[in-house]
Amino acid sequence: MTIEHASELEGLRHAGALVASVLDTMRDAACAGVRTRELDALGAELLRKAGARSAPQLTYGFPGATCISVNAIAAHGIPDGTVLRDGNLVNIDVSAELEGYFADTGASFVVGRASASQQRLLDAAREARDTAIAQLRAGGRLNGIGKTVESVAARRGFRVIRNLGSHGVGRALHEEPEHIPGHYVPRDNRMLHEGMVITVEPFLATHCNQVEDVGDGWSLFCRKGYAAQFEHTVVVTAGEPIVVT
Repeated sequence: MTIEHASELEGLRHAGALVASVLDTMRDAACAGVRTRELDALGAELLRKAGARSAPQLTYGFPGATCISVNAIAAHGIPDGTVLRDGNLVNIDVSAELEGYFADTGASFVVGRASASQQRLLDAAREARDTAIAQLRAGGRLNGIGKTVESVAARRGFRVIRNLGSHGVGRALHEEPEHIPGHYVPRDNRMLHEGMVITVEPFLATHCNQVEDVGDGWSLFCRKGYAAQFEHTVVVTAGEPIVVT
C-alpha cells in the first residue's frame, strides 16, 4: 500500500494501535501454566470487541487468531494445548484487518526470567529491527533493511534466518513488495518510495539460518538452537519513518 491521503494514514494508525495493544495484553498474560490456545482466545476476543478480523485467518485460513511460537518454533506456531513454562522463549505475532486496513506486529520474550544468552538474542533482534527502521528513507534501496539487519546480527554474534522476511502491508496482509529479505542481497535494486507501507521484522537465530516446516503446514522451526523476532508496521517518508504499531 502507498499512503496518499491523511485519512489512509489515520486508518492504518487505528489498525496499528489495535494490534500493538492486543500484543501487549497477550504478552502480559503469558505466564507459566497458561496454554497457548488460551492466549490466542484472549487475542481473538480483543480483536472481536474492536470490530477487527484476524488477518491470518481471513487471508489464509490459519487455525488461530494469532501466531504463537514457542522455543524451537520460530514462526507461524499454531496455538494449541502447549503449556507455557518459565524459561520458554515465545514469539507472538498479531496481524488484523480493521475497517479495511491491515497492520502487523510481533515480539519475542521469555516467560519468567530470561537467561543471559536469551536476553542477548532478544536485545540483538530488537536492535536489528529498530536500526533497520531508523535508516528507512524514500529514495533509498529496499535492500538497506537486510544490510542493516545482517550488520547488527554479525556484530552481536547471531545469524539471520534467510527464508523469512518482511513484506508490504496495508490493504492486505501481504502486498508488494512481497518479500523483503532480512539479509543483504546486493542485486536487489528495488527502491523505497514516499508513503510505502511495509513491515520490518528481522529473525535472528543462535545457530540456524533457515527454518523448516514442522509438518503441520504452518509451524516453522530451527533444527538447532532458537530464534527471536520483533516486528513493526512502518510508513516510509522522505524524513523519519512513521511506526504505526
